[in-house]
Amino acid sequence: MAIDYYPIEKQAVGNFNNGEILEKKPVGFPQDKGILKPYSNIFYWAHAWTTGKRSTIGLHPHQGFEICTFVLKGSINHYDTFLKRWIRLNEGDVQIIKSGSGISHSEEILENSEIFQIWFDPNLSKSLKKVASYSDFKKNDFDISNHGNFSVRLIHHPASKIYLDSENIIIKEYIFKPLYIANLFVENGKIHSFFVVDGQVSIDGVNLSKGDFFTVKKIRNIKIETINDTKLFEISSPINPSYRTYFG
Repeated sequence: MAIDYYPIEKQAVGNFNNGEILEKKPVGFPQDKGILKPYSNIFYWAHAWTTGKRSTIGLHPHQGFEICTFVLKGSINHYDTFLKRWIRLNEGDVQIIKSGSGISHSEEILENSEIFQIWFDPNLSKSLKKVASYSDFKKNDFDISNHGNFSVRLIHHPASKIYLDSENIIIKEYIFKPLYIANLFVENGKIHSFFVVDGQVSIDGVNLSKGDFFTVKKIRNIKIETINDTKLFEISSPINPSYRTYFG
């Protein structure tokens, strides 16, 4: 199939601190029980949120992968062994950790907050030999184009302030008005991964709501009909990266 659907109820689940932080994982770790395993150079994709009060994920290590955090709602505090201080990130901000030869970090997700944490595979045979680094980007660092019935925020592209070593990654966030039909282009040789952050859409008679995930490849375009105000997050990445990925 050119379009594959992964509704929220079929995604892997996780939690921290006895359920203070809950997770749904469109792309889980290989040992998770979700349907979708790592693909392209996307190794992991989790949607996490607090159920009430703020809660902290303690200091833990990473190596090799590019760990990207996108603040969808509210705020988080972040600490790592590269900067050695706490940093506040708010809605719309993005954090990039190139974990390289090794880095540890801790995250505090504040009350009523939501994030994505996405791990990209930048070719571990090279990244594991590099010194780790940390960068954060504010909401206003990203270009937004308005098109009447929708707007597009370009988070990562070849000329963006963010630079990922992971091959051929484009990241966009769409905001659509209700009752609009969007025709989105699908690049040849790439897989486009979409997450419904808010709202509802319909694709070929399939209705999708907040938390649902779908992938598209090997077709020219996709028609998305919005039911109400909708925010859609998209990552396009190579179907077959030019290097061997960890899971591949």
